Amino acid sequence: MLQADIEALFDSPPQSYTEDHHRLFETFKEALNAGRIRSAEPDASAPTGWRVNAWVKKGILCGFRMGAVVDMSIDRARQPYFDKATYPVRRFTASSGVRIVPGGSSIRDGCYVGKSVTCMPPMYINVGAWVGDGTMVDSHALIGSCAQIGKNCHVSAAAQIGGVLEPVGAMPVIVEDEVLVGGNAGVYEGTVVKRRAVLGTGVILNRSTPLYDVVNGKVITATDNMPVVVPEGAVVVAGSRAITGGPGKQMGISLYTPVIVKYRDAKTDARIQLEDLLR
Repeated sequence: MLQADIEALFDSPPQSYTEDHHRLFETFKEALNAGRIRSAEPDASAPTGWRVNAWVKKGILCGFRMGAVVDMSIDRARQPYFDKATYPVRRFTASSGVRIVPGGSSIRDGCYVGKSVTCMPPMYINVGAWVGDGTMVDSHALIGSCAQIGKNCHVSAAAQIGGVLEPVGAMPVIVEDEVLVGGNAGVYEGTVVKRRAVLGTGVILNRSTPLYDVVNGKVITATDNMPVVVPEGAVVVAGSRAITGGPGKQMGISLYTPVIVKYRDAKTDARIQLEDLLR
């Protein structure tokens, strides 16, 4: 029923939104916050192990359509805050089990943040995102719209997890359980990072950049129907590859590329372990 109502509202927007429309959207947003619905979810039958729920993205977009910009400033002179009335900051209580360290972090309404998530300032989680239990979102990190982050991950300082809200049928960025995203790394549209992978400092992943697996001697690229999929347990570092022809070769130029240099082992686990005392 909720899905049908949201799709009808998206496909046939009214000239003005009624109280019933706003109640529908609040019900939808409560379901997002509670984790009962999400923009993408695990699906063992899909090639990537995930499927997109386009109707959920439609509901998020409905919120932007129907919301008027209002003044939500606590102190307009010191910290002005003007945004869509439909998307204030999300409210938490101690019973939410989320640790939000003071210092400028913001979590937008309409996203799921699991138990024992730690938010170090200043970080930002945008609408439609899913952040699994026990994950740490470190200082200056971004979790973009509809990005899906698994349990017990570490999104390190200044890491960027891109958001993919539009087009509604596009797969958002997926980071599965127990992944380490290193400092200043960027994971953008067209990427699925499978569980227990390790992305080193400064690694950039997106649809247009091939991933070189030197362990198995292959190159992982996106296609029209498939994103770049970082294999389970892969350890990825920032590398380069030489241009092999033309003026670029003559100039000795190399291009950036992410490289799988090994697969996770006990030594890797010991180096990247996030102490339970921090959670």
